[in-house]
Amino acid sequence: MWEYFLVFLGAAIPWLEIALVVPLGIVAGLSPVWVMVLGFTGNLLTIMILIIAFDRINIWLMKRNEEKGKSQSKRSKRAKKVWIKYGLLGLLLLGPILIGTHLAAFIGMTLGADKKLTMIWSTLSIALWVLVFGIITALGFDFFVHESIL
Repeated sequence: MWEYFLVFLGAAIPWLEIALVVPLGIVAGLSPVWVMVLGFTGNLLTIMILIIAFDRINIWLMKRNEEKGKSQSKRSKRAKKVWIKYGLLGLLLLGPILIGTHLAAFIGMTLGADKKLTMIWSTLSIALWVLVFGIITALGFDFFVHESIL
């Protein structure tokens, strides 16, 4: 049971995300279905919190960056390029593999995306990538396990 909680928690933490947590959970021998469900739920929960609290978080980050004299990070610059080329949908669909779901949603809203659309497309993107990571890992891991027996 503890391992499943760690999957949920890991998916909820920015920078760990579903791209790492889902495959690790499956390779560790946990149920792929539960790993995908908990990975999706953990990641989506923190995205929802981020979207709801966006205005406060954005003000806090802007003040913090001004105080430290920070400029845009490489991830932020990459996200802005994706935004310009593909829009919100592209940013949120490519986010999990390029910059992370949390940062993709945050940058999308920073660049003017609607909160409701960000929530809808984030949900679909997370669901898609959880399925991709989960199925590929489960099938690939299953393939290697069965091949090593032969």
